[in-house]
Amino acid sequence: MIPLTESQIRSSFVNASQRERKELTLPDLAQLRFDDLDYLGWRDRRQPALGYVVAVVDGEPVGVLLRQADGRIRSRPQCSWCEDVHLPNDVVFFIAKRAGKAGRNGNTLGTLVCDHFQCSANVRKRPPTAYVGFDVEAARQQRIDALREHVDAFVRRVMDGD
Repeated sequence: MIPLTESQIRSSFVNASQRERKELTLPDLAQLRFDDLDYLGWRDRRQPALGYVVAVVDGEPVGVLLRQADGRIRSRPQCSWCEDVHLPNDVVFFIAKRAGKAGRNGNTLGTLVCDHFQCSANVRKRPPTAYVGFDVEAARQQRIDALREHVDAFVRRVMDGD
């Protein structure tokens, strides 16, 4: 992921009001290792039900404001983005208001995602060797590529407003 500034992040949100952009709590950008991230995701320290995701789409940062859905998930779900079946963390259901007129009309999208957006770390873990001659590095790269595709598809769906 490309390193982002505070102003790039705040201006990137396609489904947030100017007030929401101004009030969002940013992560400590100096502590982030952007080279190890496929997207930037974090929870709001002041409002834990809020989450934020910024992905690079067509070379530009695009941010999406997410809200954790009320209620509990009855079984252990799989993250829709990293698809890790051996998660060391919880998965929660987030809802994103669509961009533009569709969002103003109340249209939303939902997704199951790692509770603190640990997907980039999850896909970089060494996968188990499935058989003799299994290419671990190729499998890891395939998981990274799949994560990027899933995040990109979700962000595009929010942007399109369809």
